[in-house]
Amino acid sequence: MWFERTRCDFFAALGQVEPMPEDDQQDAAHRAPEKAQDESEAHGDRAAVIVRLARREDVSAVVRLLADDVLGRHRERVEEPVAPVYLRAFDDMSAQPGNELLVATLGDELVGCLQLTMVAGLSRAGMRRAQLEGVRVCGRHRGQGIGERLVSAAIARARIAGCGLVQLTSDTTRTDALRFYERLGFKATHVGMKLSLAD
Repeated sequence: MWFERTRCDFFAALGQVEPMPEDDQQDAAHRAPEKAQDESEAHGDRAAVIVRLARREDVSAVVRLLADDVLGRHRERVEEPVAPVYLRAFDDMSAQPGNELLVATLGDELVGCLQLTMVAGLSRAGMRRAQLEGVRVCGRHRGQGIGERLVSAAIARARIAGCGLVQLTSDTTRTDALRFYERLGFKATHVGMKLSLAD
């Protein structure tokens, strides 16, 4: 199911992510955000949740998060050391402008992740849009606002990069996830379809 959200400044207004000044936004759309935008903190009762760009050494923990899921456990390969296919994919993502992997950490533990891809296009008068994928929060830490923290950080980064729309797909069996996205203001405006190219 397709979800989209166009009012990207809502989460910045919450104060969860510090927005970039208006004068700097045009430059930000053409370069990677600096360290000041790479991390943002939200203080909880026990520790600070930090959302930052993933590093290569995070890949193994991210794969475990992707597999910590009813659907993901049948799709991912949890191995130690991490399977080379994941490292190659991370390197490909890192080499592609506008393709980012965000992670949330709580202390020394990586507890959440999502992929943010920003795409230029001609439709909607040349509107740049952002796609969210692979949103996961560690099962032991769900219900603590970490998912909202990740999504709000991604929306803020998309806004800084000049995107006018944030969209995502969610499996129709993930009823909790569907309610989560609707609570954050996403609307189920489209029907998503996929075609597997696997042999």
